[in-house]
Amino acid sequence: MIEVASDWALFLDVDGTLLPIAETPDAVAVSAKLREALRDVVPALDGAVALISGRTIAGLDCLFAPLRLPTAGLHGLERRDAAGALHKAEGAVDLGDLRDSLRAFADARPGVLLEDKGPALALHYRRAPAAEAAARQLVTDMAEAMQGRVRILFGKMVIEIASPLADKGMAIAAFMDEAPFAGRRPVFIGDDVTDEDGFAMVNSLGGYTIRVGAVEASAAAYQFSDVNSVVDWLQALPALLRSPQGGEQG
Repeated sequence: MIEVASDWALFLDVDGTLLPIAETPDAVAVSAKLREALRDVVPALDGAVALISGRTIAGLDCLFAPLRLPTAGLHGLERRDAAGALHKAEGAVDLGDLRDSLRAFADARPGVLLEDKGPALALHYRRAPAAEAAARQLVTDMAEAMQGRVRILFGKMVIEIASPLADKGMAIAAFMDEAPFAGRRPVFIGDDVTDEDGFAMVNSLGGYTIRVGAVEASAAAYQFSDVNSVVDWLQALPALLRSPQGGEQG
């Protein structure tokens, strides 16, 4: 069991963790309940709450407005610290040729969507599951041709293509070197293989890792059953932190 403590630094994935995964990236909405829960959790942890997502920071700001949290976007390729300063990974990879090939692949297959995030690309096939094998083969061949200059992340019905510097664990480590996160115990909640870097890093720092949903293998030590259980827990967290007896999460 995890004993809730006021010295936590809380890191939260978004899609599949705070928000149910939708058919397309734009088909999601932040509920009033979630927005209010985050609003209340931030002061309860003295501001040590950050979003760690594959989405862009700009996109996350739009989703969670008027909240503006410390955020790592594009799996860590961009990061806004608690003071509002923006940090971007150096050595961005030119994805031009890959972008053109992936766009042609998506255009030829109804239901397949190419999400262009600038320094990262995401090929979604949730609405066209029959395209999975071909999509994986295409991206694998591209990665081999790039000779390690891109990193491929196979998520839930999506394939992410980005710089090898895209690493949620490194983003969490950067936050942990800064106020108000420094000196706290990190807690990371995620749901997908794209969150495993974050789990590994938090485990190495002596923190708590929680995966959403049942999986066969994960570095996460604990589990939430679904998105609703995460949001319910976030809503209850400030009161648990105020309780003299504290609280536990299994």
